[in-house]
Amino acid sequence: MARLRKPGRLGRYWLLAPSRRSFHSGRTLPRRGHVALRYGPPIALAALAVGAVSKPTSPCSFWRPAHNDAPDVSSAWSRLATTVMPNDAAKKAARGVKSGGEAQLPQEPKADGENGGQPPPPQSTVAAGYSGKKSEVEDAESAWKGISNKVAGASNAVSSFSVSSVGDAIVDLVVPGWAKLVPGFLAKLQDELSMAPGSLAEEVWREANDPETNPEIIWDASVRVSGELCDEEKKFLGKRQLFTKRALARYLDIPEDKIHPDDIPVIAMCGSGGGLRALVAGASSYLSANEAGLFDCVTYTAGVSGSCWLQTLYYSSMGGRSHARLIKHLKNRLGIHIAFPPDALELLASAPTNKYLLSGIVEKAKGIPDADFGIVDVYGLLLAARLLVPKGELSVDEYDFKVSSQRRYTDDGSHPLPIYTAVRHEIPLAEQSDMKDPIAAEAKARREAWFQWFEFTPYEFWCEELEAGIPMWAVGRRFENGRTVWRENGLALPELRVPLLMGIWGSAFCATLSHYYREIRPTIRGLAGWAGIDEMISERDDDLIKLHPIDPAALPNFVLGMRQYLPSSCPESLFTATNLQLMDAGMSNNLPIYPLLRPGRSVDILIAFDASADVKTDNWLKVADGYARQRGIKGWPVGAGWPPEDESIDVLTSDLDKAQADTEEQAQQKMQEAKDSDKSKQKHGKSKDLGYCNIWVGKTEERTSEDEPPASKLVEEDWELMTPDAGITVVYFPFIANPKVEGVDPKTSDFMSTWNFVYTPEQIDSVVELARTNFSEGAERTKKTVRAVYERKKKIREEREHEQKEMRRRWKLRMGRQLGRRIGENDHGDHFS
Repeated sequence: MARLRKPGRLGRYWLLAPSRRSFHSGRTLPRRGHVALRYGPPIALAALAVGAVSKPTSPCSFWRPAHNDAPDVSSAWSRLATTVMPNDAAKKAARGVKSGGEAQLPQEPKADGENGGQPPPPQSTVAAGYSGKKSEVEDAESAWKGISNKVAGASNAVSSFSVSSVGDAIVDLVVPGWAKLVPGFLAKLQDELSMAPGSLAEEVWREANDPETNPEIIWDASVRVSGELCDEEKKFLGKRQLFTKRALARYLDIPEDKIHPDDIPVIAMCGSGGGLRALVAGASSYLSANEAGLFDCVTYTAGVSGSCWLQTLYYSSMGGRSHARLIKHLKNRLGIHIAFPPDALELLASAPTNKYLLSGIVEKAKGIPDADFGIVDVYGLLLAARLLVPKGELSVDEYDFKVSSQRRYTDDGSHPLPIYTAVRHEIPLAEQSDMKDPIAAEAKARREAWFQWFEFTPYEFWCEELEAGIPMWAVGRRFENGRTVWRENGLALPELRVPLLMGIWGSAFCATLSHYYREIRPTIRGLAGWAGIDEMISERDDDLIKLHPIDPAALPNFVLGMRQYLPSSCPESLFTATNLQLMDAGMSNNLPIYPLLRPGRSVDILIAFDASADVKTDNWLKVADGYARQRGIKGWPVGAGWPPEDESIDVLTSDLDKAQADTEEQAQQKMQEAKDSDKSKQKHGKSKDLGYCNIWVGKTEERTSEDEPPASKLVEEDWELMTPDAGITVVYFPFIANPKVEGVDPKTSDFMSTWNFVYTPEQIDSVVELARTNFSEGAERTKKTVRAVYERKKKIREEREHEQKEMRRRWKLRMGRQLGRRIGENDHGDHFS
């Protein structure tokens, strides 16, 4: 838990709590145009404001994107010594601190994965060359000074709007009450980020260089180049199976001692992107699965965007590994907008929450002087201030702020392994360097652009395309040629904090222009005269999908300089780029299917809860077909997903011919047949609209034909899941309206927009009820599916064991052995022997 400051310092953080206000007005806008009318103006205004103040000529310096490109040798922060308190002399001596201030840390043997074999250089809590004095040049070029000056500039800008220049009555009408508190918050924040003795930033940076607080800073790390799972995950799988065996016995009502380990299906459960809608709906769906006994049978969970936040909260002190407790936490925290200034600034400027929320920013700015800071970093801070702080805001758990800390709940196999996702948009400009026309070269590069998937687990940060990864606790430090780049004091940076990662995982606003246009297209395409413009824009979609108006966040590139070690298919830019720009994985696929198809994870059943904005038109299951073909993945159900809306002319003509009737009686008969057919299709999921629970199964058989494989059909009978060539089973729950829950429709309910960041407790209850009701519609089918896959694996194992036993029996007969001895041995031809 968070440690309160000393009484002498605690008084500096007291501030009158402002009255809490919500952006939710209770007014319902018409669905048509709700995105543009309700969320468009704030987003557009914010974008324009950021663009305006980011210009070098702008008088406002606070929101200008910070590119801390000051060289390390001249950075004031890189020369700053961490303060050692006078009463710490005993600790100082115990650590072996010499008179020169260099701490000789004990070198203990590291476990595999903690030490790559390279001993760290001599460590010191004092940066080399530090004299305790800063010249004017150093002070001006300090990387951190740039950030703290922006806070000061904002404070001065707000304070300059004084009451003396305008009448009190006008100010009260124009300026909201909370705006008068902003200068005080910003001044307090400025003091804490000043690096003055006793300031918050000074305390954070001292602990960032303390191995007792952050032991990973003395651990050596190297890049692991391999397509296999890391050793920690392999150990997890063995331990997790003990828990899933027990859970499967309860779920299917089978005696535990009758279940063979080889028969246990590997079940993965994943949630989609979709902001707070995906977070709340996903929490309810997981809760329903848990109450049914299914969640305990799960080996992996995976998320995109809002579902990544869901996993983060589940393994936090607020969630406590309980989805019911997590939903209660959301009711307490989502009633206020994440960007509401009084609440956000209070948490960022007051103890004890400010220390943990701002640690990542301080460590990144101080440890990497040329680090980039932008909207995604600020967004992550706001998300964490709203989601990672419990009700009461006085107790914060430091373990909630590192992903690697979640291994406390996975090392023994007691909980599923969470997988977080992000993507990098690769535009191969370097590969077109031989072209003479630069415009044509750039155009070709944008046509050939693609997304690279990165996954985060408590054990490793890994990329499938690179077939390389690093320990999760090493994310945030610099690498070169596959090895850690130690800082001047011989230490590495602590693990990148969760707030910055939450911003990356949910940075849907880093979307391409194509994604933005698809969001607003339903609102504006009905306007008069817009059809021609819409057609023109649609024709340029291949270009729009390559352009990002807002830059993604950046992490240090761990494969810098590793050209000779990685696959030849890796783009050239990766070997020279200092940073990896990562964004919301929903830019590629709003369901985290790809990491779950990774070799070694051997997923048998994939249960997907899809709370995407438009589950029908986006059809994310169908998007995975190309990935499965490219990677050569056997068993994926090709064609799974929503049926296409457009039918061919031949199909329509055939349907019209069948519908022709010669008499009134025949017409009535055909009408009744059509109704019965529609009911049957709806029951078995064959209609244009899928049901609440939809199941497909792939085939593992080898195909010699070059033709496209036939599309997988919805599973209607359990025996279809038990054929010997059955592959991966997909159970799909789309988040759609249900007549059993009135007044709630993800397509028409205004508050369920991806861009809405305020949910009242009543709205959360309605989303929870809809998700629970939809799961109940398919709970029994899901259980039958799990049982069928279990029985199939059991049958295949028994047939394999019988075949092996028969082969051993035949071998013994060929060798002339029976009952453990050679036939005729010791009988000497005597029939009485």
